[in-house]
Amino acid sequence: MTTHTIVTRIVPDRAVLYWTATLLVVAELVVGGWWDLARLPIARDVIVHLGYPTYFLVILGTWKWLGALALLIPRFPLLKEWAYAGTFFVYTGAIASHLTTGYLRSEVAILTAMALLTALSWATRPADRRTD
Repeated sequence: MTTHTIVTRIVPDRAVLYWTATLLVVAELVVGGWWDLARLPIARDVIVHLGYPTYFLVILGTWKWLGALALLIPRFPLLKEWAYAGTFFVYTGAIASHLTTGYLRSEVAILTAMALLTALSWATRPADRRTD
């Protein structure tokens, strides 16, 4: 057995990493966007405790749905770059908000995982989804 064979068996296919990370991020954006747009108590209470106005939920929810759509549709690599940036900003901004206020610090681990999944999706995206 060669080193290449061993490494190939250990490291998953790049496409598998890309689609797994992307679908997890998109799923969270769709579900989180729905919670925000519907102003469900689970989302509203967090926003209020973090010190943001409730209308911020409509803005976040709309951009989350648009970002999920941008990440899934083919082509439009520049649009995808903006969607990745916006998604990363949402997660890292939420991390900063939770750490600053001390509210629900238990969510920081989940938000960190989502930020890392966003970065993984971006880093493993296929050539036809890149701007370079």
